[in-house]
Amino acid sequence: MKIYHTLDDFTLLAKAVVTSGIFDGVHVGHQKILSRVKEVAEKIQGETVVLTFWPHPRLVLYPEDTSLKLLNTFEEKAELLRQEGIQHLIRIPFTKEFSELSSEDFITRILVNTIGTKKLVIGYDHRFGHNREGSFEELKKNGPRYGFDVEEIPQQDIDHVAVSSTKIRKALDSGDLETATHFLGRPYTLSGRVIKGDRLGRLMGFPTANIDIDTHYKLVPADGIYAVQVIYGHEVFGGMLYIGHRPTVGGSHKSIEVNIFDFNKDIYGETLTIKFLHMIRNDAKFNDLDDLKKQLHHDKEDALKLLKKYL
Repeated sequence: MKIYHTLDDFTLLAKAVVTSGIFDGVHVGHQKILSRVKEVAEKIQGETVVLTFWPHPRLVLYPEDTSLKLLNTFEEKAELLRQEGIQHLIRIPFTKEFSELSSEDFITRILVNTIGTKKLVIGYDHRFGHNREGSFEELKKNGPRYGFDVEEIPQQDIDHVAVSSTKIRKALDSGDLETATHFLGRPYTLSGRVIKGDRLGRLMGFPTANIDIDTHYKLVPADGIYAVQVIYGHEVFGGMLYIGHRPTVGGSHKSIEVNIFDFNKDIYGETLTIKFLHMIRNDAKFNDLDDLKKQLHHDKEDALKLLKKYL
């Protein structure tokens, strides 16, 4: 997959089959759109193009609002789109100036003159252009005039629930991994660099790698203990991960730390990717470290049982 960080880098295609959107999470609804894009491209012997915007528009238009947490960094999203078999990914730098581009200019300058769109596939209720004025109806009306066809993919339902990035975020915020995994079509992941902690876990017999997430907008699931898979380089290990403020020892900041099973390496400064599989329990305050240690033994037993089917 080729990645273009500005429109200027892109060379006009003869038969571009295009879709456009944020694609946060690249969830099962997005996957349906991407599947159709690939199907059409194969049929007309064209090339697949995903047009996305980064940073997320809300991060640019409402910088004072820090409530939005994203399911993917741009790099994670790009990797997921690569795995889906997309050939071209165009990252349009989203700015306030770009947000003022009219839907008419979006169609002519980007879809037609820059990309060479022959078929545009969009998701349910997709909007574009200044104040989201552009719609499927407008695209349908203008498409023939500009030489491309447009198709809208219906809303994707799972168990009679419409799939959306917002619903996945809410599920993760409440520790509902089952729903999040179901809607994503895969386990949720989080990556970060291993930093030094206070080594309290090591003293209790549960050494942990403290993980620093270097992007403030990346969603961190609800506080608690999780059964996880830990990806280190090309190796995959089982583990249990803690998210929380460590109330038993009077912690003042949120900690993300993972106890990696059957692992004994110095990995400070290295990057780990955590794959969330099951939530074991919510965070809790214990009377003392002895009680916490006893609970951690139970947590490990639970984690090992849950991880058996992934071995």
